[in-house]
Amino acid sequence: MDGKRIEGNEVYALAMCVSILLFAPIVVSQPIPADKSQVEAWFNGIIKPVKERGTTLDPELVQAETEPRIIKVMQGGGGEFDTITKAIKSVPSGNAKRVIISIGPGSYKEKIRIERNKPFITLLGDPKNMPNLTFDGTAKQYGTVDSATLITESNYFVGANLNIVNSAPRPDGKMVGAQAVALRVSGDRSAFYNCKIIGFQDTLCDDRGNHFFKDCHIRGTVDFIFGSGTSLYLKSGMQNTEIFVVGDPEGDPEMAIITAHACWCKRKQQAVSSLACVVSLEACSSEDTGYSFVHGRITGTAKDVFFGRAWKSSPRVVYSYTEMDEIVHPSGWSSNRQPERADTVYYGEYKCTGKGATPATREKFIKQLSDAEAKPFLVLDYVEGTKWLLPPPTVPK
Repeated sequence: MDGKRIEGNEVYALAMCVSILLFAPIVVSQPIPADKSQVEAWFNGIIKPVKERGTTLDPELVQAETEPRIIKVMQGGGGEFDTITKAIKSVPSGNAKRVIISIGPGSYKEKIRIERNKPFITLLGDPKNMPNLTFDGTAKQYGTVDSATLITESNYFVGANLNIVNSAPRPDGKMVGAQAVALRVSGDRSAFYNCKIIGFQDTLCDDRGNHFFKDCHIRGTVDFIFGSGTSLYLKSGMQNTEIFVVGDPEGDPEMAIITAHACWCKRKQQAVSSLACVVSLEACSSEDTGYSFVHGRITGTAKDVFFGRAWKSSPRVVYSYTEMDEIVHPSGWSSNRQPERADTVYYGEYKCTGKGATPATREKFIKQLSDAEAKPFLVLDYVEGTKWLLPPPTVPK
């Protein structure tokens, strides 16, 4: 991600948006347990099958789940299609039923896009033999956000048991446009279960909408979770959930940054085909977006890792109950060398552990959250999850 350059054929307004830090009250009952061994039971107690939840779910979602269609993708025969792209093309525009695309093992070198007019699609791999979705697109070729191996623009998307990889070479700091996204999530109400999302710079474009990531491994170098989504990243039970920061060979601390949360806005209602930000500048100023990381671990081969930088003026990122390895920089966070942004960021930590959890050394603008301040970030309704989240899908027999 390069905030100094407008890329691609479209004109993007890299507008500096001021997010409202005081947000509307939300339901804070049944917060995520502090004991990570209890999280799976807590989740299963809330996110039950559709038949058991009735009117609490979005009506269109309930209707979509009544008669799901299953499409099998297998390399070498045995399925309806041999590529994921062909399977997606078979889904009609305006689709109103859940379509589960069951993907067999193997490596699928495809640039995959699920457009807005195809909601209710699930990409499902086998947890015992996860398929590899891989491509080597770069910002130089496609523009940053369109370089992604997997782009999901539709609502109610689910991805489970997938390796999502951008295999482009690691940026060397010299070549223009070397950023390479593995996954861009631009649709609302999208969930990912047990996925590995792997790249270097700009691995995950958490673009816009409410998103939920459960038991996922996310790997990168700099700004590798970026965008203006409202997202909850949750570790459950003993699953290997990690934010893995890959070390910089040159040892530059500025090259080890996890998040660059931002607000993207279009200018003068211009068409923006490759970003999901379709609101006006006025609407953007009132948005309430941010990333909440709960449980999980920050680890890797890097040194002096920053949790986030203020790439735009008003990012909002909170880590709760997170195990932090000693790779974390003592100050923890960066104002992006713009001191005035210390007054507009919302960066928080809550009951984190590990050698990298050192509140006394953090920047002065960091919030060590109280119980009351942390509660809104510790519920599924942070992403309106009780209205749309479903249990993780299972491989059809």
